[in-house]
Amino acid sequence: MVDSWANPNAGRRSGTARDGEAGRSADTDGRADLPAVLGVDLHIDLGRSGVRKGLTDALRDAVRTGRLTPGTRLPSSRSLAADLGIARNTVADAYADLVAEGWLTARQGSGTRVAARTVPAPKTPRPAPRRAPKVRYSLHPGSPDVSSFPRTQWSKAARRALLDAPNEALEYGDPRGLLALRTALADYLARARGVYAEPDRIVITSGFVGGLKLLARVLRARGAGSVTVESYGLAHHWRCLTDEGLSIPPLGVDELGTRTDELGDAGALLVTPAHQFPLGDPLAPGRRAQAVDWARRTGGVILEDDYDGEFRYDRQAVGALQSLDPDRVVYCGTASKSLAPALRLGWLVLPADLAAEAAAAKGISDWQCGALDQLTLADFLTSGAYDRHVRGMRLKYRRRRDELVRALAARAPHIEVSGIAAGLHAVLELPPGTEQSLLRAAAWHGVRVQGLSFFRHPEATTPPRDGLVVGYGTPPDHAWAGALEALCGVLGTSGPSSPAGV
Repeated sequence: MVDSWANPNAGRRSGTARDGEAGRSADTDGRADLPAVLGVDLHIDLGRSGVRKGLTDALRDAVRTGRLTPGTRLPSSRSLAADLGIARNTVADAYADLVAEGWLTARQGSGTRVAARTVPAPKTPRPAPRRAPKVRYSLHPGSPDVSSFPRTQWSKAARRALLDAPNEALEYGDPRGLLALRTALADYLARARGVYAEPDRIVITSGFVGGLKLLARVLRARGAGSVTVESYGLAHHWRCLTDEGLSIPPLGVDELGTRTDELGDAGALLVTPAHQFPLGDPLAPGRRAQAVDWARRTGGVILEDDYDGEFRYDRQAVGALQSLDPDRVVYCGTASKSLAPALRLGWLVLPADLAAEAAAAKGISDWQCGALDQLTLADFLTSGAYDRHVRGMRLKYRRRRDELVRALAARAPHIEVSGIAAGLHAVLELPPGTEQSLLRAAAWHGVRVQGLSFFRHPEATTPPRDGLVVGYGTPPDHAWAGALEALCGVLGTSGPSSPAGV
C-alpha cells in the first residue's frame, strides 16, 4: 500500500483515504493547500483501467465482498481525491454512479455511506447445526476464578509502572525479559517457593506453554531425542514436545507421585512434583531424590512444572524440586493460576548453561513478552500486592474445596474425593465403567467437567482409572453455589443401586 501522504501530483493509483476534514492546515512554508483530514483509513486500489472506472469498480467490489459494511461512512470527495492524487470531480462522479446503482447513499449532513443491503436466503435451506448442550456451570479444571482478578490493584500497578519506567524499557530489550521483573521474581521465588534464582538465570515466557516450547527447541538442539512425561497430564503440553521431534515415553503415577524409580535414558523429565496434575499427589521425598540422582548420573534435565504450588491448604507448601539441584532442574512458573491465563506471563529459572541457550533461542523466535505487563507484574510483586492477592485467593479456594467435600459427603457418599491438599481441582474417584455415563449426565444438566481418561497418556501401561476432575476454582462467586448443587444432583443419581448418571 502506497503512503497516502506522498506527493498528490505523482500520478498515484492506490492509497489510503482518511475520512473527514477539519478545514485546512498550513505547512512550514505557509501554504494552505493540504487538507487537515482526520478519521478512518480506506485502502483503494484503482487498478489499470480508467481512473473513474477503476475507482467505481474498486468501491463496488469492496461493498460486494463485505470489506465495507452497511452504514460505513466513506471519506469526503475532497479527502479521497487528495489521498489518491486524482481530481475531486472524478471522486464525486464515482460516488454518484454508486448512489444511482444503490450501493451507496448520500444525505445532506450525513455524508456518503454504504447502503443497507438484504442478503438473499439460500435456495436450499441448510440443516440446523446440531447444538451441544448449553453449559450453565463450568467446573473445568486448570482455570482460576478470573472474576476475582484484582483489576483495581492491577490498574494502579500498571499506572505506577508506566509512569516510573525508563524509556529503555519500551525498546526491544533483552529477550530474557525486563530486568525489573526478573529481579522481582528472583526475590519472590526464593522467599515463597524455595527456588534458587538469579535474574540472569530467568527467562520470561508467554505462559507455561511458551516456556515449554522454548525448552523443547533447546533440548532438541542439544541432541535430546525424548522427554519422559507423567502418564497423566495435558495433551497440549505433550504436543509442544512432539512438535519438536521429541518422543514422550510415559512414567506411571501412584499414591507416591510419579514413578521416578522407572526413569530410563531419556534426555529430560517433565514432572509436576508439588501437585501432580491431575491426580493431585505430591512427589514423595524419596522419589524427588531419585529424580535428581538420575539427572546427575545421566546428564539429564528435569523440567519442573510448578503450576499451582502457591495454593497449598492443609500444611506447609511443598518446596520446589529445583532447590535440590539448581544445575539440573529447570523451574517453570506462571501467573495463569495465581492471576489470569490471559496475561500470558510465565518464567523459567534455568541452569546457567541452559539460560544462555534459551535466551538465544527465544531471541530468534519471539524476542520478548509485552513490556507493559512485565512492568506491571514487577510492581505487583515488589509492592506486596501479589502476596496479598494470593493469600486471599488461597482462603477462597480452600473454602470452596471444603464446601465441595462436605456436599459430596452428604449428597454422594459413595464418591471418594482425592488430590485435594492443594490446587484448584479435585479428583472424584468413580466405580469402573461409570465415567462416560456420568460425563453425559453432567453435560445434559449443563455442568462442564472433565473425565480422568481425558488426561491419560495414550501409551500408559498402568490400568486406567475412572473419575471426574472437578475444577472448583473456575466458577465466579455468584455461580459457585449453583454449580455445586448441579454437580451433586448429577452424582447423587449414580449410587451403587442405580445406573450411573441416568
